Amino acid sequence: MNFIQTRTNDATKPQSVTFSQAILSPIASFGGLYVPEKLPELGMDFLNKHLDSSYKTLASDMLSRFEIDIDKDVIEEALTLYDKFDDAANPVPVIKVKENLYVSELYHGPTRAFKDMALQPFGVVLSSIAQKNNQNYLILAATSGDTGPAALETFKNRANVRVACLYPDGGTSDVQRLQMVTEDAKNLKVIGINGVFDDAQNALKRLLASEDFNAALKEKNVSLSAANSVNFGRIVFQIIYHIHSYLELVRQSAITMGEKVYLNVPSGNFGNALGGYYAWKMGLPVEKIIISSNENNVLTKLIKTGKYDLRNLAVVSTTSPAMDILKSSNVERVLYDLFGSLRTKELMEDLEYKHAYELTPEELSTLRESFDADFCTGDEGKKYIKETFENHSYLMDPHTATCFKAYETCSNPAIKTIVYSTAEWTKFSPVIANALTGEVDAQDIVALESISKTAKLAIPAMVKELFTKEIAQGTIIEKEDIEKEILKFL
Repeated sequence: MNFIQTRTNDATKPQSVTFSQAILSPIASFGGLYVPEKLPELGMDFLNKHLDSSYKTLASDMLSRFEIDIDKDVIEEALTLYDKFDDAANPVPVIKVKENLYVSELYHGPTRAFKDMALQPFGVVLSSIAQKNNQNYLILAATSGDTGPAALETFKNRANVRVACLYPDGGTSDVQRLQMVTEDAKNLKVIGINGVFDDAQNALKRLLASEDFNAALKEKNVSLSAANSVNFGRIVFQIIYHIHSYLELVRQSAITMGEKVYLNVPSGNFGNALGGYYAWKMGLPVEKIIISSNENNVLTKLIKTGKYDLRNLAVVSTTSPAMDILKSSNVERVLYDLFGSLRTKELMEDLEYKHAYELTPEELSTLRESFDADFCTGDEGKKYIKETFENHSYLMDPHTATCFKAYETCSNPAIKTIVYSTAEWTKFSPVIANALTGEVDAQDIVALESISKTAKLAIPAMVKELFTKEIAQGTIIEKEDIEKEILKFL
């Protein structure tokens, strides 16, 4: 399968590229992204075939349908990393929480967040390609809290790969920050910036497209790629868990094969939602995809009004910081799928230069055939955390809690909903402790112990040990110094 470009072709890049080319150089013409030339069709035969399959078997077959140019033994090695999740037989449990609402828990990997689902295998694949091509790669990662730890975990000590990870200083939870700054592998560099996630992501995109930066890397015999979901190597692995979660509902006799469900996704950079959208396009029976946001609710406004307007907006710090994002990169891939490359280029240029774009009424109607959306405030989220724990004995993080608001406002209660839980409660313990007991401004370790006692849940060893590990990465810089700091690292 070949991959094509969301913003037309600028005549400096090939009209289409292979999967390995797309993940090694993820930015396409005019700053656009790569998308599959055509999505494979799965259908009921595929779903019935995998009703009793393991997650790895399902993943292997789904990836084979994309006909990606990666050796089968590399794919199999990559998928074995799911064996290291909490339950190798079921790396993604799907739990019934209330009538017609099921939670797909995507956080049972090594960094306790959903990014492990894609980045664990992705690290093996990219490192393998680099070694096969006898190339050295710098992987850029910009994180609002979860991509960074997952990228560092998967790439540490891998051959032919170095990683520079950008995060907003003060814009992550303490656990997320400690997961990054305690990494001591020599091929990793963690850089805190005085800014917000959008500053880190904008820097990443600029460096990926910068001729001068790429030339400076070439002098060092280094090529450039990215671990963010601008890279389709992330997205392809994110399609799988949507299919798995649907099959889990069939296995649990919650639905019959072919019955439609809602996919309710807490959304920041939109990669998780895009994976569900592609799964739907490939044949998964879906009623609609519901986008759940926090107070940074640009996606709600887009889906409700057709307007993506960043003028006079600044990122608001919230209780769900991984969603404190204004520019959601993967919306571009949906726009391309719905409206084509010329219109996508026009809209993206409006966003870049005018800081806003607006869909036509006809385009908005088309978008709303697939999506609905709502946003949840921090106080509302804490109410859902407390009520769900007290009434259903289920503990969730503040990102997952945003989905409970949209479940009430956007879905038909007669249709089953799959909510995607993107992080374990341990990642945001002060917020959860405040929701459960009212305690205020507790340090993470104090809040963890309080929740553990209240909920009778053990703190995972991999989280507890963070508080005694030595800080290995202390760099904090201005965003203007990012390029200089990365070159210094190399």
